[in-house]
Amino acid sequence: VLPPCDVVIKAVADYVRNIQPWTLRDSFPGGCIMDETVAEYIRRTVLKIPRDEIKAMLQTWGFLSEAQLQTLNFRQIKDNISQDVVQLCEENSADIKQAAVLDMIYNHIYPNKRMWSVYQMNKTGEETEFFDITDFKKKFKRRLRSALKNVTINFREYEDNAIWIRIAWGTPYTKPNQYKTSYVVYHSQTPYVFISASILKSNLPLLCQALVVASNYHDIREMELRSHSLDSLKDIVFKRYSQNFQTYYPRPVPKRDVAPEIDVRIIQENKNEKERIERLNRECFGDGPLP
Repeated sequence: VLPPCDVVIKAVADYVRNIQPWTLRDSFPGGCIMDETVAEYIRRTVLKIPRDEIKAMLQTWGFLSEAQLQTLNFRQIKDNISQDVVQLCEENSADIKQAAVLDMIYNHIYPNKRMWSVYQMNKTGEETEFFDITDFKKKFKRRLRSALKNVTINFREYEDNAIWIRIAWGTPYTKPNQYKTSYVVYHSQTPYVFISASILKSNLPLLCQALVVASNYHDIREMELRSHSLDSLKDIVFKRYSQNFQTYYPRPVPKRDVAPEIDVRIIQENKNEKERIERLNRECFGDGPLP
């Protein structure tokens, strides 16, 4: 038996009155409710940022106006700062797209928080094609969403033709999980792709397939290079170090004072082995930091 209409109307009215004020934009006519998952995601992202860098990162984000940023007290504890940021985002009707951009900015500044793997794509021939970023984005999204509809895809372009891609994966029956994202850094003038995969490993083949189709390559393979240092991986695969293997002459290793030990032969043997390893590392990877 259904309850009388007046009982239902009263129940709905009581529910609306009890909605938490921070989720309702009462200050604007026809205000809307910001998704609580978006609010929580923004709050957690702000909490990850060092307190001294929150203001600068929010300015880079550009979603909040300078006047809104002036109302924030960045000297209070981070939990309070994050709550105040969420309230301002509520006023601006933030959605998951804006929240994802903030996450991308954080990961671009702190790439060493993730583990990166290097992939190399291959063409069937040696021909080079003009790279169209708009066409790349369109093909990438179309290919990925044809295999999985519940997926969030964001792009952000940086210097040196670097395209950062953020993918949040869902399932056929669940929304994308914003806390289990994959990141891709693709330099359009090279065949190299740097991937920080989600813990959902089953989606990695879909990601690789979308990259190959969007960039007009034939196939893709993983190289045996993994590191938290994205810059070191780039230094290796892009061969930024000025070296030529045919005419390379290793520099002599500076002599170091060694404390006297009991067996001088062991000291000399260890020293020779260490010099050999250092020489091989320089020949292979140059003088930069190793991953």
